[in-house]
Amino acid sequence: MTDTVARPAPGSAHAATEEVSTIVQRRLLQTAIPGPRSRELQRRRESAVSAGFGVTLPVFVEQASGGIVVDVDGNQLIDLASGIAVTSVGASDPDVAAAVANQAARFTHTCFMVTEYDGFVDVAEALNRLTPGDHEKRTALFSTGAEAVENAIKIARTTTGRDAVIVLDHAYHGRTLLTMTMTAKHVPYKAGFGPYAPEVYRTPTAYPFRSPAGPGRATEDALARLKELVLTQVGTDRVAAIIAEPIQGEGGFIVPSPGFLPGVQEFAREHGIVFIADEIQTGFGRTGDMFASEHEGLVPDIITSAKALAGGMPLSAVTGRADLMDAVAPGSIGGTYAGNPVACAAALAAIAVIERDGLVERARAIEAQVLPRLRALADGCHMIGDVRGRGAMLAIELVKPGTTVPDPAAAKAIAAHCHAEGVITLVCGTFGNVIRLLPPLVIEPALLDDALDVIEHAIREYVNRAPA
Repeated sequence: MTDTVARPAPGSAHAATEEVSTIVQRRLLQTAIPGPRSRELQRRRESAVSAGFGVTLPVFVEQASGGIVVDVDGNQLIDLASGIAVTSVGASDPDVAAAVANQAARFTHTCFMVTEYDGFVDVAEALNRLTPGDHEKRTALFSTGAEAVENAIKIARTTTGRDAVIVLDHAYHGRTLLTMTMTAKHVPYKAGFGPYAPEVYRTPTAYPFRSPAGPGRATEDALARLKELVLTQVGTDRVAAIIAEPIQGEGGFIVPSPGFLPGVQEFAREHGIVFIADEIQTGFGRTGDMFASEHEGLVPDIITSAKALAGGMPLSAVTGRADLMDAVAPGSIGGTYAGNPVACAAALAAIAVIERDGLVERARAIEAQVLPRLRALADGCHMIGDVRGRGAMLAIELVKPGTTVPDPAAAKAIAAHCHAEGVITLVCGTFGNVIRLLPPLVIEPALLDDALDVIEHAIREYVNRAPA
């Protein structure tokens, strides 16, 4: 099931250990999914872990590499989740693993606010270089995406002296009190957790498939509604920030219609409002650009990033205009684990792999491989309402045939079929009716084709079983 290969000579980037086990990149089912050892561990989990943690697929992982996850029963599953867009360079990239081991051997923690270390500065410099725009920037590091978003709002409020925050329909920004409030979907993210944070206002996004004005006028309609909300209900002099995901993640992988986000950015600048791009899921090559904002030439005032930043280690960042980032008082942002040195080392290695191995271009190749197949499938399948996405962030929206009525039962059943056949897929969307594909950017084309075969078969099987 695995091959063992010798590591390079001492002194190389891979010299932390003598050998590494690499997983043969193919799907392999040894048992039913989940297998007996996973089921045993699941019983232990249920007696030890809070029921508040959900699970997509109750299998326990032994190891993972490239596009394959190996469970404790020896099944090899094709990974179309990447830990929700985290392991873009693979779940055990040797450069990242070596960087983690080397840094952990030096020191695991000091707290950057107590004694400093160069890895934090190195990551900040890399993000200042990579994010859109050639203006002077500063970066602050944290641990989670929600922390990054919350601190971006704090910075916007401090620098503008305003309180209100404008968010979009179908948005997802996190699970803390503020970011949960900013998130659109009620169940499971908000139900029972109120009262919510004040001064958060929601406006429609330009969702081509579901725009009340139709796809051709989605941009015009959504921009008009946003401007009306800000100008007549909230007041431009009260709005600190408008925050948007360049492609909405949990909301359904919604690619906004062309011109909408540039229009939002222009309106924000006209009125001294900070424009924040939440690139936590879209950043670091996922959409075929290093940052998804680049697709329409956006230069946000602030960008938040996390997920793929550190190759699986917990690290997030707020990168923005120097005048904004330096306006907050010393000690007003930070955290005990913010910019942990081991996570910083992992981030530097992951960024180097993305740039060295052309993974931004690889994301575009994944789009070119996957989208034509999904669109061809949609042409003969009336339950596929929309196929969309960019790079390796792609989705299928399922509806009642011939309508736009969401069909979450179909999405759930098709995902379950894929899981049983050894393909890890995720369901998302405000209505729970979207199957999202987030393969590692290093996935092999043949492995990706195998996963697509399984998805196509699952959809056709569901169509054939569905009542007329």
